[in-house]
Amino acid sequence: MNGMNDTGVVAGPASGQTSHTHRLRGLAGTGFIATLAAMVATTLAAALAQALGVDFEVPDGGEAIPLSGFAVVTGFFSVVGIVIAVALLRWSARPAERFAWTAVSLTVISLIPPLLSGANTATTTALLGLHLVPATVMIPTLARSLRTRTD
Repeated sequence: MNGMNDTGVVAGPASGQTSHTHRLRGLAGTGFIATLAAMVATTLAAALAQALGVDFEVPDGGEAIPLSGFAVVTGFFSVVGIVIAVALLRWSARPAERFAWTAVSLTVISLIPPLLSGANTATTTALLGLHLVPATVMIPTLARSLRTRTD
């Protein structure tokens, strides 16, 4: 809503709100593009590992993890990362730094299940590597995007 200030000049909508919304949307857009890249990279890496003989069979269920499973899980947790980044942009004084620490910590925690899965060495090693592939795409991209939106 436009209003008149004390000097008689008509003021437009609050630019802070528009700027804030633009920053959040820009971060989300960058995050979704990075998510697609992480999904493709992880799925291709899993396909390469499969071609090299990794069976991705986890003893717990006895079934092999399908390639589509890597894409879905990567997409889901990448979106979780975007939500964390957006929340930090909104409520943190130092969002890029806090995001990097949070994301790296969560990535390290994500390495525990493959180690405890009881899968063979090739599968365990491949799963550990496949946890790092999307992290190397998402963490720097979102941290850089947060930095450019807070400067």
